[in-house]
Amino acid sequence: MSIITTIRGGVCAPKGFSASGIHCGIRKNKTKKDLALIVSESRAAAAAVYTQNLVKGAPILVTKSHIADGYAQAIVCNSGNANTCNANGVEVAQEMCALAAAATGVAAEDVLVASTGVIGQPLDITPIAAAMPALAAALGDNSADAADAIMTTDLVAKEIAVCFTINGTECKMGGIAKGSGMIHPNMATMLVFITTDAAIPPALLQKALSEDVRDTFNMISIDGDTSTNDTVALLANGKAENPPVEEGTEAYVTFQEALKTVTTYLCREIAKDGEGATKLLTCKVTGAADAKTAKSAAKSVICSSLVKTAMFGADANWGRVLCALGYSGADLDVSKIDVAFASAAGTLTVCKNGAGTPFSEELAREVLTQGEVEILVELHSGDTTATAWGCDLTYDYVKINGDYRT
Repeated sequence: MSIITTIRGGVCAPKGFSASGIHCGIRKNKTKKDLALIVSESRAAAAAVYTQNLVKGAPILVTKSHIADGYAQAIVCNSGNANTCNANGVEVAQEMCALAAAATGVAAEDVLVASTGVIGQPLDITPIAAAMPALAAALGDNSADAADAIMTTDLVAKEIAVCFTINGTECKMGGIAKGSGMIHPNMATMLVFITTDAAIPPALLQKALSEDVRDTFNMISIDGDTSTNDTVALLANGKAENPPVEEGTEAYVTFQEALKTVTTYLCREIAKDGEGATKLLTCKVTGAADAKTAKSAAKSVICSSLVKTAMFGADANWGRVLCALGYSGADLDVSKIDVAFASAAGTLTVCKNGAGTPFSEELAREVLTQGEVEILVELHSGDTTATAWGCDLTYDYVKINGDYRT
């Protein structure tokens, strides 16, 4: 098994990828970048997953069309406007691809496009057209700029890169993400762009990504709202020159592990940076009879507004956890369930066999006031596990979203 090492460089760490991010004028705040570009030196195998919301942003329709042959070479993305529910949305998304193509020499059909921001507000192509030459000129080892440019209400840019070995060849993979609110994914989540120089055919790349999101991005919830623009796109240009990865091999397992390392990190960063959040919540379910039960139970706890508010208040109200498990739809034996809270301050058991157990309120407060809190659920019904990520629900979440558009 290959050792997977975290390195620097984000989406530019893999060979043959460059990126840039600038302010073009979509956002009124001139200190905030709002246009990003990622380019591969050559056409790359491409895979993507998207929101399952019936209301989809126009960029998704264009990206689906451009990625249909399994290949792409560039990604262009704006923030500040979702280009969703607009009569001319598809035309604008296509024009963004054409502009990026003209500035980089990439075929327009090989450009993927994404947008994020306010829904239902027309997107003016003028500032994008004016800035595209400068965006292309800025291409280089600038993953951080691209990560900044795709942010909306995010407080922290999210990027990672890893190094791994396939059949004796060093390969690299990098990713950037945006996501802070309107996050309750179903198949994909927020905006996530991943690059790798590993050689892997498009169909297998799609399989790897589709399988990965089930245990990573689909296990996040910040506020219960599935976005209209969620997209995860993965490009593999083969510049590492490894023998192409084949299904059922150790090389494929290594590739999956590298991908999971990248996506799990981005999941935690997104959940930690939830709008108004003060702490990252992780629900770990163990002892489940099957994967469906484990995932349903973990996600239900993370999605509970009452659990989230209790965590904000550092209140060890474990009954809310049991309640969320009870309506999760999972087939559970409540009389077997144990619940504990854990953090850097220690571990506190609050429920055994479906009933409360005495605990120190002082220790509970110490445990729950930490920046990262784990909710540990043992079902004692099997050997399957699942993990879900979220954040607490605070006053600031309402403040942020009360005037988001205006």
